[in-house]
Amino acid sequence: MPNSIIIAHISDVHITPLAGLAPRHLNIKRTLGLMNWHRGRKHVHRAEVADRLVADMLATRPHHVAVTGDLCNIGLPGEYAAARDWLGRVGPPEMVSVVPGNHDIYTRIGGHPGVGLWREYMTSDEFGAGIPGVAETDMGFPYVRRIGSVALVGVNSAVETRPFVASGCVGRQQLAALARVLGALRAQGLARIVLIHHPPLPGLAPKSRALTDAAALADVLAQSGAELVLHGHNHRDMVNHGDGPVGRIPVVGIASGSAGRRHKDEPLGRYNLVRVRRVDEDWSIEITGRGSKTPDGPVVDLDRHVLDAQST
Repeated sequence: MPNSIIIAHISDVHITPLAGLAPRHLNIKRTLGLMNWHRGRKHVHRAEVADRLVADMLATRPHHVAVTGDLCNIGLPGEYAAARDWLGRVGPPEMVSVVPGNHDIYTRIGGHPGVGLWREYMTSDEFGAGIPGVAETDMGFPYVRRIGSVALVGVNSAVETRPFVASGCVGRQQLAALARVLGALRAQGLARIVLIHHPPLPGLAPKSRALTDAAALADVLAQSGAELVLHGHNHRDMVNHGDGPVGRIPVVGIASGSAGRRHKDEPLGRYNLVRVRRVDEDWSIEITGRGSKTPDGPVVDLDRHVLDAQST
């Protein structure tokens, strides 16, 4: 691997078709979600936009792709297989890492495996399997994958919620495991990038959409450190910072990767290229946003941020 590692980050594509909907699938939450999809989301999120962004993304030849959730819309059984097919077009499991979003773990699905169909994209590699703390929850989170000098740490924040609520929760067990994982990776001198769907700090989302234990997660990050946190959920480009053991931890959110038109204050579809390289004793993180400036326009560079990670 070269000294500079490039991770592509895309999120919230919401492109799975709602085929196969049957009366047995309907409950209050899924019915409301279906109505919301017909009123708005199906006119915003377009598969061809996501396909165009993915084609551009793969042409840049990133070392790895991070997908931070919300591939689905209302958690129908057929959506999970469609999302698995889409992930296959993005890349093989060893090249793509996924964490689920609240639309992926949405409501009851009976005996269907749901996001379990994506398990190959949400499990530790050989290196990560040896890190203390991995796979301590029932769903196998957190997981760790190494890409050169970078360690990706997948955290699940998605839980089933009642209607009108899109909040998330990491949970005590996963928080304790995450602290162990981050500490072990720090000892190995790797750049730790945490992947999570919900914004990880307090105040970054309304209460009904926020991480219920964001303060506890912020405490874990402050004590154990990380070089970067990547998230989705808000459908907006966000750059914030949380406290680390020494310095500040960049926290970067990405807009939807499939928006074909602007919706409220949400921009058109885009993805980020995250370049990580060692500079003396610290890490330099350069983030280039790519997307279209106009609907159906060419994919171009939109913005650039250079962030110094000094959390350890």
